[in-house]
Amino acid sequence: MPHIVVEYSDTLTEAFDRRAFGLALHPVVAKTIDTQVAGCKTRFRRLEDAVIADGAPHHAMIHIEVAILSGRDAETKRELSQAVLEVARAHLAPVPGLTVGTTVNVTDLDRAWYVKHDEVFPA
Repeated sequence: MPHIVVEYSDTLTEAFDRRAFGLALHPVVAKTIDTQVAGCKTRFRRLEDAVIADGAPHHAMIHIEVAILSGRDAETKRELSQAVLEVARAHLAPVPGLTVGTTVNVTDLDRAWYVKHDEVFPA
């Protein structure tokens, strides 16, 4: 925890530095919600098929879902959303002719049902 899922238009494959984004994002998330970087997990899904706005090819998107353990107040979630947006924008190179919509949604993982297990295997 937290679990971060990033969907992005395939037209952004070269312009969106996903690894650098994830590495920059984890410390920001950890600081904002008072958790450990070691628990952060980010997954990326390239969207080959999507209809954005009127379907014109100059539209692209990045959508980021951040799931955190329940109990954080609304202000913390707003701060987290804004911080995630800023990190995403910093890792997107301009693509001439594209209009990119970037969105962030923060959701709660229910503490009563969320479980985790880490397995460490010997080297």
